[in-house]
This record gives sequence, structure tokens and C-alpha cells, in this order.
Amino acid sequence: MSGENDGTVVRRDRFSGGPARSFLSSMDADHRIFAADLAVDRAHVMMLAEQGIIDSDEAATILDALDSVEDAGFDALPDGEDVHEAIETAVVERVGPVGGKMHTARSRNDEVATCIRCRLREDVLGALEAVLALRAALAEVAEAEAETVMPGYTHLQPAQPTTVAHWALSYEGTLARDTGRLLDAFDRTNESPLGAAAFAGTTFDVDRERTADLLGFDGVVTNSMDASASRDFLLETVAALSSVAVTCSGLAEDVVLFANRGFVELSDDYSSTSSIMPQKKNPDTLELVRATAGDAVGAYTSLATTLKGLPRAYNRDLQRATPHAWEAVDDVTDAAEVAAGAVATAEWPAEELEAAAGEGFSTATGVADALAAAGMPFRTAHEIVALAAEHGEAADATNSVPESHASDGISGVAGEHGADLVAVDAAAREVTGKPLSELADPELVAAALDPVTNVAQRDSTGGPAPDAVREALDDVQVALAADEAAVADHEEALAAAADDLAAEVAAYE
Repeated sequence: MSGENDGTVVRRDRFSGGPARSFLSSMDADHRIFAADLAVDRAHVMMLAEQGIIDSDEAATILDALDSVEDAGFDALPDGEDVHEAIETAVVERVGPVGGKMHTARSRNDEVATCIRCRLREDVLGALEAVLALRAALAEVAEAEAETVMPGYTHLQPAQPTTVAHWALSYEGTLARDTGRLLDAFDRTNESPLGAAAFAGTTFDVDRERTADLLGFDGVVTNSMDASASRDFLLETVAALSSVAVTCSGLAEDVVLFANRGFVELSDDYSSTSSIMPQKKNPDTLELVRATAGDAVGAYTSLATTLKGLPRAYNRDLQRATPHAWEAVDDVTDAAEVAAGAVATAEWPAEELEAAAGEGFSTATGVADALAAAGMPFRTAHEIVALAAEHGEAADATNSVPESHASDGISGVAGEHGADLVAVDAAAREVTGKPLSELADPELVAAALDPVTNVAQRDSTGGPAPDAVREALDDVQVALAADEAAVADHEEALAAAADDLAAEVAAYE
């Protein structure tokens, strides 16, 4: 019970006051692990009773008090340095000294480490659900837009035509790896430190595997010093979250640029207007998604800097480390959810995209490939196409091909891209001294100049051709389903463990 100076069951009167008390407290951040702490307390008390360390009647009394604390809620807890101390004080206030037996054979060091892992694994699963939803949205875009040709860029310059589907699957592939990183982080988070005590174990005959099982952990962190002191699971999780944030930031940047160029129409639900310029439609939500990467990387840097110089075993610095993980998982989960919604509701104007797909002579690589396929050394073909691009620029400037570049033998296949074909022919004559018709089939070159045909020809594995995209999409759907099943299995396992713990607790009442 508290003393005259409102001392707690942990600190007592000697350490209960002073100007540093509020600085030491983590109560403002501990609401997040209130439920986790109650679960950890229950599992520990049950194990103590099963091992004969406390009586069953004492365990039942403590468990009943914990139910009362839970019913009253976090806001009803007495003052304390942290939620662990506050819950223990609340139990003792309800049942007297027997409540102090709850803390037998453990320390706040292993207790807090266990609570953090209990809550973090749930948050990681929430982040995984958001990432999976974004991947599913991108896969749906790929399925719907497999034949929607669009410009592709390198260095923000027109490079080669591609498809909306190919673009969407490029981000899905990265997010699939991000999913794997988060699943790995979950696995290493889902190990129990409980029973390690302060860091050097305990003299009591505790059953660490039993509490791990009651709490739904896959196993224990064996070394007791490692179990209480290490926070590498936090670092790994925030690193994985940072990778998700960086991926989402790149996607957001693309969509912001596409919106600027009229290549995508965002839903009003994911846009805003100006306070003074009513004609504007701003991709604000995606700009915030883009900014989340800075927050997540900052959280990783702060966490790593806090951890880098800590000696074994426990240090109070760790109290400042955990909030970085909470902020990162919340921010990145929200950003992934918003990105998924924006992608799922966006519209892709096919005519505008196709018209822009050939700008900047972006079909040049396809033309070079056509010449090389006819037997020309690729470097010679590259030189011809580079020169043709210069001729094309000159033609654009004068609205005609220079007379010296006029060519015979290709007028019948010139078609829509006749000026470009004439430019290629003129370049071929300058480089090789031969007309294009003697070097390659002009019809094949003309086809390569067309963005739609150009894309369809690039059907190598993982390429943008509609058939290649559909083949890739089959694999994407299989992998996505497997990852969704893995997340569902983890969620079901945690839910089953929570139900089993509740049933075990009820048996004491």
C-alpha cells in the first residue's frame, strides 16, 4: 500500500518524491501496453501457482484483483513510474500484501520486455494487413490496366513506353519483399523474455516455456541477460517498417508526378483543394504518405542511436527507445492504408497515356533492337537511332524532315510514325551508307516505333508486354495468397492463445 508520501509498492517513500519523478515516468506512453501487462501478469501468476511457488488460493485472489483493475481501466490506475508499477500498486490496494506475491520470480526488466513484444507483434500484424491491402490494390490495377500503355522514365526523362500494369507490379514486387521482412521481424519478436528476471535469472523453479505458451509466443529468448536487455527486435521491426515507408514514398512520388501530368485521376477522397484557388485538385494525401518515410527513417535512427552505446544489462535509456517503434508502426500502417485506397480508386486515362508514351522518341530502344535482330551490331544500331533522334528533333523544330534526309523505299510503310521512320532511314544512310530497306525490314522498324506494338514486343519474363504481365500476375496472386494465409495463421494463433489464457484464468475463479 502507499505510504504517507504516496510511495508506491516498488519505490516506497524514500524514492517517491523529488523533481525527477515525472521525468522518470512513462505512464503517458504506457496506455498502449496496459492490456499486454495484464495478460503477462495473469500468465505469470498462473505459472507461479502451477509450480507451487504461490498457493492456488493466492493466485485466485490476485487474478480476481487483476480483473477488477482491467474493468476499472487504465485511467483509474494510481500514479506510478510506469504501468507495471501502477497495476501492481492497484492490486495490492485491492487485496493487501498477498498482491505483492504477483511479482515473485520476475523483475520489471523482463516484464516490460515481454509486454512490449506482446503488443508489438499485434501491431506488426496490423502493418502487414495494410501492406497486403496495398499489394492487392496494385494487383487489381495490374489486372485492369494490362494493356494501358504509358510513358516510362529514367532520370525523369522519357525512356521507354511501358504499361500501367507493369508500373503497378514493380511496386507490388518491392512490397512483397517488405512483407517478408515484416514476417521475419514478427518471428523474432514472438519470443518470450519472461522469467529472465532482472537479467541473471531467478532462484525460483519457474517454467518459462509455460508462460511463453500461455501468451502465445513461439518460444523463449534463452539467455536471461539477452532476454531482459536486448531490443534488437525493435530495431529490426522499425527497419522493416522504414523499408515499407520508403517503398510507399516512391509510389506516392510517382502518383503525384502522374497527377501533375494528367496521367492519373485521383479520387476526391484522396485529394483536396486550395483554400484560395478553387480550381485546384491537390494529391495531398500522397504527399503525406511520401513524408512518412522521413518519420520512419528518423525513428530508426533515433532508436539505433539510443541502443548503440548501452552496456549490458538493463539501462533506463530503453524507456526512451520503445516509443520510436510505436510511432513508426502507427505512421507506416496509416500511410500504407492511404496509399492502398488512393491506388484502388484512381483512374488511368488510356488515351492520354498512350499519346504520351511515344514522346521524346521513347521507342528508340525498340528500334535499335529491331535493327540488331536483323543482324546489325547493337552498337551500330544504337548509333543510328541516336542520330535519328537528332534528326527527329530537327524535324520537330521545322515541322518537316530536312530535304537531305528524304528517303526512298519507305513511304509505303511510313504510317503514323513516318517522320521518325524517315529519320531512321536518313541516319542509317549516314552511318552505313545504305538505305534502311537494305539493313532491315522497314515494316518491323515502323512497328517498333509504335508504343503499343513496342510494348507488346517486350515479352521477356517480367517485361511490360500484356502477356508477360498476366503471367507475372498469376505468380503475384499465388504469393499474395500465401502471405495473407501466413498473417491469418499468426492472428489465429494469438487469438487462440488469448482464449486459452482466459479459460485458464476462469478456472481459478
